[in-house]
Amino acid sequence: MAEALNDSSMPLKPENGDGKPGSPETQQSEGGVKLQQKITLLNGVTVIVGSIIGSGIFVSPKGVVEGAGSVGLSLIVWILCGLFSMVGAYCYAELGTSIVRSGADYAYIFEAFGPFLAFLRLWVECMIVRPCSQAIVALTFAYYVIEPLFPDCDQPGTAVRLLAVVCILVLTFVNCYDVKWATRVQDVFTYAKVLALILIIITGFVQLGRGQFDSFKNPFENTEPDIGKISLAFYSGLFAYNGWNYLNFVIEELKDPYKNLPKAIWISIILVTVVYVLTNVAYFTTVSREEIVGGAAVAVMFSKRLYGFMWWIMPIFVSLSTFGGVNGILFTTARLFYVGGREGHMPQILSMVQVQRMTPLPAVLFMGLLSLVYLASSDIYALINYVGFATWLSIGLSVVVLLYLRWKRPNMPRPIKVHLFWPILYTLCSIYLVVLPLYASPVETGIGCAIIATGIPVYFIFVYWTNKPQVFDNFMESTTTMLQKLFVVVPEDSKKQ
Repeated sequence: MAEALNDSSMPLKPENGDGKPGSPETQQSEGGVKLQQKITLLNGVTVIVGSIIGSGIFVSPKGVVEGAGSVGLSLIVWILCGLFSMVGAYCYAELGTSIVRSGADYAYIFEAFGPFLAFLRLWVECMIVRPCSQAIVALTFAYYVIEPLFPDCDQPGTAVRLLAVVCILVLTFVNCYDVKWATRVQDVFTYAKVLALILIIITGFVQLGRGQFDSFKNPFENTEPDIGKISLAFYSGLFAYNGWNYLNFVIEELKDPYKNLPKAIWISIILVTVVYVLTNVAYFTTVSREEIVGGAAVAVMFSKRLYGFMWWIMPIFVSLSTFGGVNGILFTTARLFYVGGREGHMPQILSMVQVQRMTPLPAVLFMGLLSLVYLASSDIYALINYVGFATWLSIGLSVVVLLYLRWKRPNMPRPIKVHLFWPILYTLCSIYLVVLPLYASPVETGIGCAIIATGIPVYFIFVYWTNKPQVFDNFMESTTTMLQKLFVVVPEDSKKQ
């Protein structure tokens, strides 16, 4: 963590062939070298939808039905999870248009509560949650890609992992090469995953037309009376909605953010909620509650029963869905590393921009390589469970930022101003989501807290301690300069904006 470099290092400037400062093509004479605003409203919608719809809608139905107990309550849980996400996104619209800085939760917590809490948020998200999530989604992609080749037996583990590696490497290259390429990948695969769900929904309506509605005759039969188990159903449902705040991570690259951010949020979450609820209705026309709770791969079972020899199209659609999910995680998390490096909370090299491609190449590479490291672990699911509550803690804390700034900075410019009822409601619900694991899974939650606590010594040694030995500063400076030359990257020229 090169905090000492912020004052002592000399940034490597791009040069042309005769040793003079770089040409306008690389220097961007009016705006300096910086990330460009290339994300349109449509791109913004696909970033959110593509980040939300990944593997969740194909794996969460079991957890929701198991926790809710009945078909009717499970559908209500899906609707309420969508509404809850919408309230959170509404609050984030105010935060994102008031604090127009990439990094979302990290930037908002930094603005209100200072660097220490912001660093802990960054540490958990960047070093554990996001790389683990990307590795898991990449493995899900690989699993479904080769499933049609092994319909009656288990897929070879080595082949699955190698294909996951290829997935991450390809998308790392795309995100390093061009922001437009990355957003086009997100666009195309978002369309593919939405089409897959529309296919399921249409098939479900056909099934209803055939009279296949036995699951809905007594929709609240077997409803779970235990509020703790119902809460776990909400956890599974909210997992499928994760990603609604991802556009805030790249807001500096969004065109006209004051207008396009709220539009993208509303369009995306309404679309996803409708699609999720109708998809689950379709599932219940063909797959029983007992089969879903029993661990059935619901989308695959659905397709095997209704599509005959064409059943294999569903695993292909799921693989497309997860491929787009990997791209969304990589695209947004690289910007989180980038902002962390810019604030001195990550190595300075991560805050630099490639002079020809105008992409945060070092941050993208670091995220990709870290995800590959987690692919070697056999216990990444446990890691996600350990720190899952930290996600709700940080999102809830971000909404508290909104309340805090209303109190401390009442005259702060707010292009969007939400009614105080909504952030208060969301904060109270977030407190419940954070406290619940302390009661339901105290051991796992304790281990999660310990993982978060590992960021404390890192902060005090690499960030807070500014008078480090000269040999350390020299080493970090030479390493940064070497990597700048290797990747042809320079610091963002914010003074020329």
